[in-house]
Amino acid sequence: MASTVLRALFAATFAMGMMGGPAMADTAHDFTFEKLEGGALPMSEFKGKAVLVVNTASFCGYTPQYEGLQSLWETYKDKGLVVLGVPANNFGAQEPGTAAEIKTFCEGNYSVDFPMTDKVDVVGNQAHPFYKWAKQTLGDGSVPKWNFHKYLVNTKGELVAAFPSAVKPESAEIKTAVDKALAAK
Repeated sequence: MASTVLRALFAATFAMGMMGGPAMADTAHDFTFEKLEGGALPMSEFKGKAVLVVNTASFCGYTPQYEGLQSLWETYKDKGLVVLGVPANNFGAQEPGTAAEIKTFCEGNYSVDFPMTDKVDVVGNQAHPFYKWAKQTLGDGSVPKWNFHKYLVNTKGELVAAFPSAVKPESAEIKTAVDKALAAK
């Protein structure tokens, strides 16, 4: 009986790793999202770049941060920063739209042209594996509490910082952290 339980536990742990779950992930590069337009978006595409991962929503008091995110993207993309918008409907049902509606909203209202993923959960049991890994890596205090929470990944794929929603993308705090993340070799 004990050996059956151990085999089942091993199989579950192995399967979790094969699905990109937090148990076997070493870096952010081990995860894959779906693009807002469809198709896979492996984080491994961003090796050698820093990535600011932001859970977004179209109908939130923080939604105007799209402007700051676009500005940060334009300022730093040639230096190696990727801003990655991750629409989520976890807080106040403030991202109810379809992928096409989200894309139209972001482009039409904020001229967003940085990469965006398809809508995912960022908290709870159904959270995307990247967000489960982020919680495991940085602890419970780093979990998104609302929309526009930001995680910073350095050029090696290491999760190096988390910023709450109120920290604006164009803040000195984020710019300093981005500069440091870009310098990681």
